[in-house]
This record gives sequence, C-alpha cells and structure tokens, in this order.
Amino acid sequence: MKGPKFLKYVSPVLKALQLNGGAGNSSDIIDDVVESLGITEQQLSVTTSNGQSRVRNQIQWARFYLFKAGYIDNSERGIWRLTKEGLAADLTESDVYGLFKSVQNKVGLKKKVGSHDNLKADDHSTEDEEHSAELLKLIKSISPGGFEKLCKRLLTEIGIHDIEITGGSGDQGIDGTGVVKLNDVVSLNIVFQCKRYRETVSPHHVRDFRGAMQGRGEKGLIISTGRFTRDAKNEANRDGVTPIELIDGERLVELFEKHQLGLKPVTVFEIDQDFFEAFK
Repeated sequence: MKGPKFLKYVSPVLKALQLNGGAGNSSDIIDDVVESLGITEQQLSVTTSNGQSRVRNQIQWARFYLFKAGYIDNSERGIWRLTKEGLAADLTESDVYGLFKSVQNKVGLKKKVGSHDNLKADDHSTEDEEHSAELLKLIKSISPGGFEKLCKRLLTEIGIHDIEITGGSGDQGIDGTGVVKLNDVVSLNIVFQCKRYRETVSPHHVRDFRGAMQGRGEKGLIISTGRFTRDAKNEANRDGVTPIELIDGERLVELFEKHQLGLKPVTVFEIDQDFFEAFK
C-alpha cells in the first residue's frame, strides 16, 4: 500500500468496529484486528523506541487518522465509536491514501511531525496517546513495593473494599486480597497479583497464580504493566477453572485516566477550518 506502513490497518480497524456494532473498547478492537490479520506473538513483541508494541502503535495511528477524517468519534476515552460516515465506509487502498493526504493537509500534520511518507510514524505516539507511553514508563520505573501500593490505590478507586497487601517472601504469587460487594448482602473475595513487567505475561504465569489462589478467593486478578499473550488470555478464561481477570498496560492507563490518578485533564482546542469556509 502506498504511504506509511500504518495505513494497512485503516480498513481492518473500520471493519472490526463495523462487525462489533460500531463501537468497542480500544484494547478489544485492537485484539480483533490482530486476530483477523493473523498477526503472531513474535510480531507483536517488536517494540518502538518508547517500548510500545510496534503493531499496536501502528493500529493506534490508523485510529488517529480515522478520527481526524471524521470516521471515528473521539468523545469517550478508551472507546472507539464509528460516526455515521464510519458505519457506511468501505474504503479502497486508493481511498485510504487519499484519506491520509487529506488529513495531513487539513490539520497541518506535516508541519507538526513531518511527512509520514518519509517518517517512521510508529516510532512516535499519536498526539492523544503520548501521555500513555510516558505514564507506563513512569510506573515501570517505581519499585515492586511501590507498584503494589499503587495498585491498592487504584483498586480502592474502582470500588474494591478491605484491601490488604500480603506480598513478600513466601507469598506464593499472591500480592493482596480484597472484597467486591455485589450488593448489600453478597460479596466476593478476590486475590490479586501485581506484575511490574516490561515484557509479555505467558500462560504459565496465569496457571501458577491460579494454583496459588486456590481456596483463598472466588475471583483472581492480575495487574501488569506488560502485555498478556493470546494464550494467557485464553488460559485466564478457560472453562471449568476459577476465572481470572487480566489488566494489561493499556487497560491500566485507561483506568488511571478514568479515575484521574496521577493525571490532570487538559482542554485542547483545534481550529475547525470547515467552519470558516462559509465566511470566505
């Protein structure tokens, strides 16, 4: 395809959203694109200079251009939602390249970062994702004990009660426990593990954690700054065993944004060129 490499993901992102009813959680849609294109774990493990998965970063760039072109609504953080135009779109390769050039000219991206025809865009984060990479880099730099305390703060904000950090020597992979109140009389005991990983989390990590949590809770939770492999996700939801929820680096950032932990919202204005056309 003519143009930067990330353009090959524009149509797959559109198709994934259309098949999902027009909207979806960003992580889920990215996973759908990865699965539909048969992208391997080895390909996903290749990272950019800031440590992000290059493939996932390219998919984010595809989403960014679809948003700038008016095919995706960016009103809700962490949710990708098609506009009326996006729901009806069926783009050819020529259409995708035309979209790319139109967006660059319209919002002045050439002036900001240079022409993506000659720039490795996937070595950079999109404008609205720059803080994500920086936040994950910061979280990965804190101590293991500090990460456990940070996870406790996050879980408290989410609504989990009676949280206790139990990590330490002999913890057998359990870093803490808590209680989720389903209603006034029914509660679930959860156990969680905090993995300050720079790499992927494999199925054996999930199995080991499930073995350690037996008899200690009805629900498991693994929080990681890394990424869970496809097999790890399948293991977490395997039939006939205790279910385990997985929060990876991307989801972690989304939760920090939702609860505004360590992040300050900033309002940014962008000139709407179309508005002024009527006055020329």
